[in-house]
Amino acid sequence: MQVKAVPARKNRSGSKSQPSNSYRIEWGSACACLALLVALGGTAQNSATPPCGALRIDKVDDPTPINQAPDANPQMKMHDQEAKELTYAQANAERRKQIAEDSAKLLKLANDLKAEVDKTTKDTLSLNVIRKADEIEHLAHSVKEKMRLTVGAS
Repeated sequence: MQVKAVPARKNRSGSKSQPSNSYRIEWGSACACLALLVALGGTAQNSATPPCGALRIDKVDDPTPINQAPDANPQMKMHDQEAKELTYAQANAERRKQIAEDSAKLLKLANDLKAEVDKTTKDTLSLNVIRKADEIEHLAHSVKEKMRLTVGAS
């Protein structure tokens, strides 16, 4: 810091007056000293923070994406979705099983109907043949509807 002696100034009346302090500090030097003090104070405060890559022990309990417990809502949604998919898969498996059973029954009924029609004459049909044909028609319609149906949101 530089200190200079400053000569006394004249008042408006023209008489010389002595300043209370005969030495005056230059403004540039004062600003530089002030900036230096602020910079040193800032580094003294930052000395408590760890260098890059080091663990911060002052904020261990703060939740971050790494140490935060998983949110229950997404977990519940995922569990519900998996349960629905499992239910859909089970319903579709049951539907396929019913289609296979109905198709086998339809084949058996069709073979029985053919055998009975072969036994009858050209001009006569028994009531039993008509009932079997009606049963085959209803079963075929049921199988057709089951094949169109797909359980689940796709």
